[in-house]
Amino acid sequence: MFRFVGLCFGILVRLFRERQSLLLENLVLRQQLVALKRRHPRPSLGPSDKLFWVIARRVWSAWKQSLIIVTPETVVRWHRGGFRLYWKLISKVRRPVGRRPTPKEVRELIFRMVADNPTWGAPRIHGELRMLGFELSERTVSRWMKRAPRDPGRAKRWLTFLHNHREAIAAMDFFTVPTITFSALYCFFVISHDRRRILHVNVTKHPTSGWIIQQLREAFPFEASQKYLIFDRDQKFGFEVIAAVKATRIIPKQTSFRSPWQNGVAERWVGSCRRDLLDHIVALNERHLKRLLSEYVRYHHEDRTHLGLEKGTPEARIRSEASGRVLSQERLGGLHHRYNRAA
Repeated sequence: MFRFVGLCFGILVRLFRERQSLLLENLVLRQQLVALKRRHPRPSLGPSDKLFWVIARRVWSAWKQSLIIVTPETVVRWHRGGFRLYWKLISKVRRPVGRRPTPKEVRELIFRMVADNPTWGAPRIHGELRMLGFELSERTVSRWMKRAPRDPGRAKRWLTFLHNHREAIAAMDFFTVPTITFSALYCFFVISHDRRRILHVNVTKHPTSGWIIQQLREAFPFEASQKYLIFDRDQKFGFEVIAAVKATRIIPKQTSFRSPWQNGVAERWVGSCRRDLLDHIVALNERHLKRLLSEYVRYHHEDRTHLGLEKGTPEARIRSEASGRVLSQERLGGLHHRYNRAA
């Protein structure tokens, strides 16, 4: 550091000397530097030397002509390294940015008002908070209202409502199955929401409106106990099919566009059928697939337990009370099994 101060002092002294004497002194110094460079090709420079050349680059336009020890590119690299170090140190200083955070007390109060008053909106809750002396914007209140925890009791009441009305709801849908000859077969089924019972299933290569209407007659041969029939907006369910559904005194209910969750019971059965059966076989033809689906429907009704039925079966399989050894019975050619106790 003392060398750097001495160098700066020497520069100030030389500013007031004669130009001819200064040029001769620079020439002598350069000759000595060239001789020194021949003896030591790569002299080591300290931090003060680097700082001097970085400052010289900023304040002197002709700094390159006087540079002998290092190259100009090296000085530029030093300058950029110092720039990165400067901003790295600044970025480590954490300062509060943006608006002040909402206090925890206010957030909990907003959540409490949302739970106690389901019909209140952001303006009403914002007004109550202002009356209590809390100063925050209505937009902040609206943003925190969206994060309020949902009332689990309300969802449970809605689930109870669906359980109490599920015997009045049925659903129908199509799904495709590829055959060994790379053609597609269309599987049609009707499922009841009550006990997840498959009311009807059939297979065809050409699902016309007349064929679908005939399947509906077989699914509901008499007066149907279901009141609503849910189906998607597939083009196969045209005006003739909707008219046939209304003729059975069932109210047709079409789901929204690209909303498979609105027909969740049917979609869930399609997924179970694929995982349990279709992902493990190759359909040979229409007759072969129809036989496999009939066996799967029987397994679905009598043997397979369902989470939606509290681990029961659609046919209300009786829990075994015997204490004998466990016997295994194959289902679907050995893909699945049923276990019973020997009497």
